[in-house]
Amino acid sequence: MASGGSVDLEDVPSLDLMTELLRRMKCASKPDKRLILIGPPGSGKGTQSPIIKDEYCLCHLATGDMLRAAVAAKTPLGVKAKEAMDKGELVSDDLVVGIIDEAIKKPSCQKGFILDGFPRTVVQAEKLDEMLTKQGTKIDKVLNFAIDDAILEERITGRWIHPPSGRTYHTKYAPPKVPGIDDVSGEPLIQRKDDTAEVLKSRLEAFHRQTEPVIDYYNKKGVVSQLHAEKPPKEVTSEIQKSLS
Repeated sequence: MASGGSVDLEDVPSLDLMTELLRRMKCASKPDKRLILIGPPGSGKGTQSPIIKDEYCLCHLATGDMLRAAVAAKTPLGVKAKEAMDKGELVSDDLVVGIIDEAIKKPSCQKGFILDGFPRTVVQAEKLDEMLTKQGTKIDKVLNFAIDDAILEERITGRWIHPPSGRTYHTKYAPPKVPGIDDVSGEPLIQRKDDTAEVLKSRLEAFHRQTEPVIDYYNKKGVVSQLHAEKPPKEVTSEIQKSLS
């Protein structure tokens, strides 16, 4: 245990050890789950994934973060990924699947995982399935955060921010007292570049073009759960729990 620069358990505070032991005991009885979250920007995946992760003791695999971590740690795959990025190329699907393959062998992924932001294309889905089949597992559920583009547009393009304080407003759900002005300082509010209708429109178009086929692919396998992602977060959470029980 103490090799390779890892921690000697004698040095870990008792409370931390007990907390981790209790977590593992609670997790031991949970069924394994391998999940994919699919949904457009603003559909609420980011709100729900920590809840699912804790409830089912899964590890959260955000492929962007994992790539950055592999590059920083200079793992063999990370070195390859960095070479591609330095040339301005996309990191190959095989590389990303390889990084996922490495990650899911970690103890924290024993009970399964939540994949977020991958697969984005049918080819990626096929490669992922191939790799999981080799390990004797498969995807249990694909949670589809289905939401109307018009609702997303209203959700996202209504957001205004006061940058110095980080206060956020929404023209419909949490409007400032005076339109375009921060309640506290009286300074003007701005919209983030990503929150404009044009940017959202191109992101949504890309999402539908690439990702609808992925949903069809998993539909044929009978593992897709349609969520009503326009509902309040608590209701979406209980929909997810029903579909996973």
